Amino acid sequence: MGLPVQFREEIKKLLHEGEAEEFFQSIETDPTVSIRLNTSLFSREALDGKLQGIQTDGEVPWAKNGLYLKERPHFTSDPLFHAGCYYVQEASSMFLEQAVKRCVSGPVMALDLCAAPGGKATHLCSLLPEGSLTVTNEINRGRANILAENMIKWGRSGIMVTNDTPERIGDSTLSFDIILADVPCSGEGMFRKDAESVSEWSIQNVRMCAARQRDILRAVWPALKPGGYLIYSTCTYNTLEDEDNVAWLTEEFNAEPVEIEVSKSWNITGDLSGRALPVYHFMPHRTRGEGFFMSLLKKPGDLAGISRKKADYDRKGADGIFRNWVREHERFRFEVKGSSVIAMPSELSEQMKLVSTELNTLVPGLEVAIMKGHEWVPSHPLSMSTELRKDCFCSVNLSMEQALSYLHLDALKLDDCEKGYVLVMYDDVPLGFVKNLGKRANNLYPQHWRIRHQTV
Repeated sequence: MGLPVQFREEIKKLLHEGEAEEFFQSIETDPTVSIRLNTSLFSREALDGKLQGIQTDGEVPWAKNGLYLKERPHFTSDPLFHAGCYYVQEASSMFLEQAVKRCVSGPVMALDLCAAPGGKATHLCSLLPEGSLTVTNEINRGRANILAENMIKWGRSGIMVTNDTPERIGDSTLSFDIILADVPCSGEGMFRKDAESVSEWSIQNVRMCAARQRDILRAVWPALKPGGYLIYSTCTYNTLEDEDNVAWLTEEFNAEPVEIEVSKSWNITGDLSGRALPVYHFMPHRTRGEGFFMSLLKKPGDLAGISRKKADYDRKGADGIFRNWVREHERFRFEVKGSSVIAMPSELSEQMKLVSTELNTLVPGLEVAIMKGHEWVPSHPLSMSTELRKDCFCSVNLSMEQALSYLHLDALKLDDCEKGYVLVMYDDVPLGFVKNLGKRANNLYPQHWRIRHQTV
């Protein structure tokens, strides 16, 4: 790999000469492959048993459900990948788990500011206690749609997806206990995975990214509650985008850097700027993962905790057969939005409605049903949700070939299955709905999610 000469010189300023050579050699090796299991769907033991054909190679030590793989399989050909049983996520970025452990003890309102495609966002909502609200945001509309798909597949309630700017969020009345800002950066930590990031690197771009990151942080800072926590991360090694911006946050906003407990065996690198800040670098010659940086900072003041307003949910909520499709539906408030029915955890509904009012919202809650003709039809997000009542629908397990055909948006023929809306599954994991007409079944899988090439 032809690393830029100036990049090599910058790394030599951070690491002593012998270690710098080890670093450069590590960049020439193949990137690591890792996944994180979705234990909200099944137990860890059950998921381990379902990972047929995926060769694991040890656990990610800083993430409870993270697994290294021996090689990169063809994930597109695995129905369980599409069903949200696991997320393909870079191992170093799973260190988010340790930051959340350090600053969360009860239900919170959290924002993932730059969330696409959804690796840290799905991880964040899995880490937060029951009763938390996770707002995931992406400024780019196309990437926001990908984020929405991945958040829906993860199947958790109490999540939202927005498509807005840091400025609009900072100017809103919204107030978050935690803000995760995995900001756009120069991408040095992606060199092993993305050759294009190498050709695009320049010290001018590094400086431009550092300035842009400060603009983002300055814009969103008002939306962080006093006493709240900012998790700041990049996929770079340089101190301009990393330590210098942490130091700027302490000077500009009097933010307090917070130490995260780590094990020496993880071989995480500390401050490279000489300031002795509690920051965390993942260097590929020391840790098994790609380049990554994280810091945790606390905003001055006292954290009041998540605020909740009581409301008469039954009196104002929507009613219909769709309520029975949701487990313990009395815990939810149902509202009709356009041609959809949205379910929101009752204790979070006021906050979720406020987010929808103030920001451009793509996923306002769990879409349970959509109106087609004169009937409510079960929505695809419902099939992905842990809140689905499976016993409300006839269900059928598909073979691997049938499952991939379904995900390709082909029509199916279901023998010995009653007519109507049928939940199709693979290995007892829901994939979505079909409408069985007898001789054939209409495929209701979202067209924009379908597998684009034939896999069988």
